[in-house]
Amino acid sequence: MAETAGEREQLLPKKCSSTSVVWSWFGFTASDEEQTTPRCKLCLKAVVGGSSTTNLFQHLKRKHAAEFEKCCLLRKENHSTGISASSSTLGSGPFAKQTTLEQSFLHGVPYEKSGPRWKAITEAITLYIATDMLPVYSVEKRGFSNLLKVLDARYTVPSRRYFSDVALPQLYNKTRQKILSELKGMDFYAATTDLWSSRTMQPYMSLTVHYVSESWDMRSVCLQTSYFPQDHTGETIAVELKDALNSWGLSEERLTCMTTDSGSNIIRAMKDNNWPNLKCFGHRLHNAVMNGVKDERIDRAIGVCKKAVSAFSYSWKKRRDMAEVQAELGLPPHQLVTESLTRWGSRQKMIERYLEQERVIVRVLGADKKTRHLVPTWQDLEVLDATNKAIKSLQDFTDALSGEAYVSVSYIKPVLHLFKTSLLQREEKDVDLTATIKENIMCYLEQKYSDPENDELLDMASLMDPRFRTTYITPDKLDIIKKRAVTELSALCSEEEGPAVQICQAQEEQTSPLKKKTLAAFFKKAAPALSLQSVNEKIEAELESYLLGPEVDPETDPLEWWKQHQPNFSRLSRLARKYLAIPATSAPSERVFSVGGGIVTCH
Repeated sequence: MAETAGEREQLLPKKCSSTSVVWSWFGFTASDEEQTTPRCKLCLKAVVGGSSTTNLFQHLKRKHAAEFEKCCLLRKENHSTGISASSSTLGSGPFAKQTTLEQSFLHGVPYEKSGPRWKAITEAITLYIATDMLPVYSVEKRGFSNLLKVLDARYTVPSRRYFSDVALPQLYNKTRQKILSELKGMDFYAATTDLWSSRTMQPYMSLTVHYVSESWDMRSVCLQTSYFPQDHTGETIAVELKDALNSWGLSEERLTCMTTDSGSNIIRAMKDNNWPNLKCFGHRLHNAVMNGVKDERIDRAIGVCKKAVSAFSYSWKKRRDMAEVQAELGLPPHQLVTESLTRWGSRQKMIERYLEQERVIVRVLGADKKTRHLVPTWQDLEVLDATNKAIKSLQDFTDALSGEAYVSVSYIKPVLHLFKTSLLQREEKDVDLTATIKENIMCYLEQKYSDPENDELLDMASLMDPRFRTTYITPDKLDIIKKRAVTELSALCSEEEGPAVQICQAQEEQTSPLKKKTLAAFFKKAAPALSLQSVNEKIEAELESYLLGPEVDPETDPLEWWKQHQPNFSRLSRLARKYLAIPATSAPSERVFSVGGGIVTCH
């Protein structure tokens, strides 16, 4: 048995290339240098006429039926996949496979840069960079290169410069043409703009447009975030914004409103261009809250609060002790919140979390003589509690009105009414400080929203929202708002019907120049005046029908409502598209900068 095993080990594979799977079961002795007599690896018997694989198959079939079945299965599998079996030993298994010469060749040859596969992968990477807004140098990272090699070894990733100079500009131009074609189909649009400096102190200006599509979807598009190295004066900003609109083929007459912050240079630019301007509700609410909490007692309490938060932020030991005390007292394992000077909501969250963790803060800071002076007094805690009660109820409104995928501008008047009649109304349980803060905030908002032009704009937006209509329009202004709606719609109808009438008249003159004058022809001159009067009457009737309609659930999407009722209010629906597209805040432009901060990095 030992001799047989030794002989089996000495059997050598066929020297010349053999593609038949049957050679996995046969070999040659070392003494058979010419390899004329193959021997079976299973029984070591010589096979006469073994140069033909037919005899080898017959030997397996007669002597080793089970192995013959395996051989047939392997042969069939290799025929279907195009892969040949390797001439391996029995120990490595007769099922071992190797790639064909064609497959090995294709696996090692890079794609041609003009080929469809290379272009498809490169375009996918470009879209990945643009969509996820990644820095361009990501393509040179080792991990990214390794990922591509694993996915497709034949693909050679281009340089960073290729993406920045060729691929991304091509994608930009393609996207720009697509957006241009979309913008051509809109009647009116609103916009937002803002200025921003990157981490490397490079200035940028953003421009976004917002409109309601033909299918009644709210569309928001960032047209540009452009480098703006000029002085940020009102004059230069006005010129830059005009150039931006012109570069996109946007008519200034179709601009319903531009929402901005309250910066003096931005306001000056809007006046220079004579564009309707709505101040960002978020900025105004921030200024109102900061104005409402101007009090020496609040400043001292906030100062103590911020120092305590800072003590925990920069000490891992304090955080460790805080976690232990939280577990002991059964308080939530929350960290303290740091205030952001440009977001009043962060101050409210800081105060609320401070009050929640008061017992933990007092215990941890009091245990260390270096921080014992940061322990708040009972007066500080009362002031913080009074401040929190005054502004906590306003927290959710900034975020709710900052959306760009839904109607927001028509909410401003209802929200102001809610503030005045409920949230900022003095309650019996309010201490004097809480009542004073509420009063100061409401006075500031009323003063800022007393501008007649802005007030009329907001009334028009509320009028076009079927959930509100005339509910929040003061009775003395209702007739003025109705008249404005009729006048605007009448002008829109005249713009459309004027060219159509001229075309019809020209066609009549060309087709029947010698036609005998009929009795009806004498009354054609009076037709335009009667037509205008008729249009105004139809608009007024349509408006009255809209105002007398049934109440709409507050949770109803106004755009969906207009989509369903457009056939009944074909004229008013155009006015709804015009005003409901206005964003209540300039948050869309600010979001662009938040994302841009991850692109324009220190690298």
